[in-house]
Amino acid sequence: MNTVLARGIFVGGLAGLLFGFDTAVIAGTTHGLSVTFQLSPAELGWTVSSALWGTLAGAMMAGYPGDRYGARNCLRVIAGLYLLSALGSFSAPTLGLFIAARVLGGLAIGASTVLAPTYLAEIAPAAKRGAMVGVFQLNIVFGILVAYLSNYLISGLSLGMEAWRWKFLVAVVPAALLGVLLFAIPNSPRWLAIYGRTREAAGILARIGVGNVAEELDSYVLGHRPTDGRRARLSWRRHARPMLLAMAVAAFNQLSGINAILYYLNDIFAAAGFGRVSSAGQAVVIGATNLVFTLMALAVIDRFGRKSLLKVGSIGLIVSLTATAYIELSGTHQGWLLWMLVLFIASFAFSQGAVIWVYISEIFPTEVRSRGQGLGASTHWLMDALIATFFPVAAAWSKGLPFVFFALMMGVQLIVVTKFFPETKRLKLEEMESALGRA
Repeated sequence: MNTVLARGIFVGGLAGLLFGFDTAVIAGTTHGLSVTFQLSPAELGWTVSSALWGTLAGAMMAGYPGDRYGARNCLRVIAGLYLLSALGSFSAPTLGLFIAARVLGGLAIGASTVLAPTYLAEIAPAAKRGAMVGVFQLNIVFGILVAYLSNYLISGLSLGMEAWRWKFLVAVVPAALLGVLLFAIPNSPRWLAIYGRTREAAGILARIGVGNVAEELDSYVLGHRPTDGRRARLSWRRHARPMLLAMAVAAFNQLSGINAILYYLNDIFAAAGFGRVSSAGQAVVIGATNLVFTLMALAVIDRFGRKSLLKVGSIGLIVSLTATAYIELSGTHQGWLLWMLVLFIASFAFSQGAVIWVYISEIFPTEVRSRGQGLGASTHWLMDALIATFFPVAAAWSKGLPFVFFALMMGVQLIVVTKFFPETKRLKLEEMESALGRA
C-alpha cells in the first residue's frame, strides 16, 4: 500500500482506538465510582451515561464543520478534547467535575464517529473501502481490548479505591499520539475537489498513488457542483433513503445491547458469581474475541458484502442473547455465561461492528457526507445513552429482562435488513446515489 495512504488509514483509525478505550474502560470503574461517590444504581446509570450525552452532542455538531472545514482539520481539535478528558477524569475531586470531564470526552468521541469514517471513506479505493474504513472499527475493538487489559493489570495493583482514576489516565498516551500524527496526513482529495481546490486535490491523489489523476478528479466533481458550504444541504426530499438506512443501521447497532454489555460487563459477571479480579480477566477474553472476529469480518467484507454479514450476525446475536436471558432468569448454567457472551461478541464483531461505520460513510454524497455520518452517529449515540442509562435500573428489577428485549430487537433487525437494505460493496462513492435509487 502507498505510504501516504497507509499513514492516513492508520491515523484515521487511531481515533477509533480512543473511542473503543473510552467505551470499555468504564466497565472496570463502576464499583470504584459507586464507592467513591456513594452512588445508587440509578445514579450510577446517569454517571456512566453522562459521557454518552456529550457524545450525542458531539455527533450532532460535527457534521457541518466536517463538511465545511474538512474532517482532518476538525480531528485536530478532537485530539485535544480527548487529552483534556483523560486528565480531568483522573484528577476530578468531585462527581460534578468527573461528569464534566466525561462529557468533554463524549464530545470528542461523538465527533470522531462522524469525522474519522468520513475521512477514511473519502481516501480509500472503492474495491478496498470496506476493509479500509473498517480499520476504524478494528481500532475500536483494539481500544476495547486495551481498556480491558489495562483495567485487569491496574486491578492487580495495590491502589485501593483510587484504582479507577488510573484506568482513565491510560488514554493520555493515544490521545497525544493522535494529536501529533494528524499533522502528518493530507486533507481528503474529494473534499478539496468539491470546494474547487482541484490543484491541491490532484497533488494529494498523486501522493497516494492514483494512476489517472485527471480521470479520478472528473469522477469526484461529476454530479457535485463546487460548493462554498451553503448550497449543499442534507435534504429529506433528496436524501430520504440514505437517511433512513443510516438511522436504521445505527439504531439496531445499539439495540443489540452491545454497549450496555460492554459498560457493565464486570457487573454482569459479578452478578453471576465471579469475583472482581476474575470478572476483569473474563473481560479480557471478551475483548480478544472482539478483535479476532473483527479481523475476520474485515477480511471478507468487500467480498461477501455488508448485507450478508448483517444477516449472518443477526442469527448469532439472537441465539446468544436468548441463552444469556435464560441463564440470568433461571439462575442456572452460569458456567455457560462466558461462552454465550463470547458468541454474542463474535456475532456482533462479524456483523454490526464491522459494518456500521463503513455503511453510513458510503451512502451519502460527498458534499453532505459528514452531515449524513452525523445523523447516523447521533442516532447511534442517542440509543446508546438511553440504553446505558436505564440498563442498570432494568437489570436491578430483572437480570434477564434486558437480554430478552435485545434478542427481540435482533429478530426485527434480521427482517428489516433482508427486506430493505441494499448492498454497497465495490461501488464508487460517486455511484452510490444512483445505486440506492435503483435498489
